[in-house]
Amino acid sequence: MASAIAVDQQPRTLERVGRVISGFAISYRRTWRGSVVSSFLNPVLFLLAMGVGLGELVDEQNSGGLEGLSYLSFIGPGLLAATAMQVAAGESTWPVMGGIKWRKGYHAMLAAPINARDIVYGHLGWVAVRLLVTCSIFLGVLAVFGVVESPWGILAVPAGVLTGLAFAAPITAFAATQENDSSFASLMRFGILPMFLFSGTFFPIDQLPPALQAAATVTPLWHGVQLARGLCLGDAGAVSSLGHVLYLLAWAGAGTIVARWTFTRRLVV
Repeated sequence: MASAIAVDQQPRTLERVGRVISGFAISYRRTWRGSVVSSFLNPVLFLLAMGVGLGELVDEQNSGGLEGLSYLSFIGPGLLAATAMQVAAGESTWPVMGGIKWRKGYHAMLAAPINARDIVYGHLGWVAVRLLVTCSIFLGVLAVFGVVESPWGILAVPAGVLTGLAFAAPITAFAATQENDSSFASLMRFGILPMFLFSGTFFPIDQLPPALQAAATVTPLWHGVQLARGLCLGDAGAVSSLGHVLYLLAWAGAGTIVARWTFTRRLVV
């Protein structure tokens, strides 16, 4: 009897989550132009400036390339993962605050047959959709520049999505506990930006002091960068790739569990 009830409730849960995602999509239809620069143009310009412009100078100074790669091939997959991190962080800070406190859209959802858990899953589902589109476009740009050297490169898209969710879930949980958005600037300045610069996107972390190397290897972005780079270049080992995937899943899963608790406490209790 209990199993029959569980089976009966599962489609309803998926339907409710789907409605939350569709609500975000409808709202995004009015605001998508504002995200084009941050989600697509900025990373592409970074790729052109750093990978093509600066890359020529780096390649001239290093006849064997960086780790045997041209600088463009080294930096491109890393920027895909870093872009996923930035998109996820942006979608999981101010929008969450808006849904809870400013526009109170989450409270309106609770008036329907939707609970706090559905809101969390729907929010993360929408972030996954945004990441899927962004990473797919970015991979297409990398392919045009000749950075994707293996058929396995197509898996860099789900790798980017997973990297983004590894940030989106815990940041969403954190955002639900805040009374104002002042902490988000600190998060970006002292969390997201240092990871962007020092997690292997622009140079190998073995060039860092040992303490910073150890710190970099525990960041989700380093694992996402290594995974995306290995897939695009076709030299990803099965064991190491699985380790990166499991690590990112752990961050995403733990963050989702905490987000369910913080959303329930903030919106219901």
